[in-house]
Amino acid sequence: MKSSSETSALPHYLALSYVVLIVYASLHPISGWRVPGVSSLLFLEAAWPRYWTVFDLAVNVFVYVPLGFLLSLSARRWLGRWLGALAGLLLAGSLSFSVEVLQSWLPSRVPSNLDLVCNSLGGILGAVLAIRHGERFFGQLAALQHRLLAPRPHNELGLVLTGLWLLIQLSPETLLFGAGDLRHVLPITPAVPYAAASFYVLEAGIVACNMVAIGLLVRELLAPRNQPHLVLLVFFFVALAVRTLGAAVLVGPASALAWLTPGARLGLPIGGFALALFVFLPPALRIALAGLAIMAGTVLVNLTPPNPYSEVALLAWRQGHFLNFNGLTRLAASLWPFVALPCLMLLGWRSGNGRG
Repeated sequence: MKSSSETSALPHYLALSYVVLIVYASLHPISGWRVPGVSSLLFLEAAWPRYWTVFDLAVNVFVYVPLGFLLSLSARRWLGRWLGALAGLLLAGSLSFSVEVLQSWLPSRVPSNLDLVCNSLGGILGAVLAIRHGERFFGQLAALQHRLLAPRPHNELGLVLTGLWLLIQLSPETLLFGAGDLRHVLPITPAVPYAAASFYVLEAGIVACNMVAIGLLVRELLAPRNQPHLVLLVFFFVALAVRTLGAAVLVGPASALAWLTPGARLGLPIGGFALALFVFLPPALRIALAGLAIMAGTVLVNLTPPNPYSEVALLAWRQGHFLNFNGLTRLAASLWPFVALPCLMLLGWRSGNGRG
């Protein structure tokens, strides 16, 4: 009998998502490419760097531990336990080497052989954890998934998207629950000039639309035996706790509840009331409404003028590795609706074919 990590697609989805996040964070900001005047491999011969901290070393090790863990479990399906772990640590090391080489082409990044060593060590630790505890971890995760989620195709992809949405809430510079802002990627000018009244209404609409969108997505993933209202109440409590923690840690304790703006105070009850009604609708109609809510929330967030608090929060943001984290959460927030919509289409296709 195959193990849970060998039959589940969740390790593959998580590994792919984590690779994308690491590549983006390692190369952010991805601009100003130029041909280096020296070999891109020259960093391998560099001496021990003059300036370093224990925190930097620990971060470079820590961020690659989950990568080695997930890549090892993903490779286990085809290579087995031990060869899968070897493939996982080699892939993690190769990814670190590749991004260090690419960093030599970016003026804002500095490749480092010490980073490569720390990243590779993290990949090795992750592979060891996969050998010793990977099966038990995913066994427990599969049991929890069986209790909470319906045994339907693509639910694991939906679960990863839900986790990514929670990650977005860590960013204090975005509007509460806001996603799909393309103004950092495309030269889009807000159609609505800033005014307190219009900002208040638009922010409330963004909060309400995104509550409905993510709430209906979570509702579609749930097993029928679960109470959707209770699960959604816990889910949004966790989302607001993540938001509060992110603001407190990254900006300051005084800003922990800065997300509770007048617009948010209006949007939360409106979105909650609409969601409480929509969860009783047939699956196909729930998915259609979720898609409409995603599109409406994306349009509204691109119409909204810049948030003065967001600009202040970004100025107060601690830099260093958190600067990369800022770019990471911004990218995830910008792309999330455009990844979630195809996922909803898959779920709708499944419902329309009588498997809901």
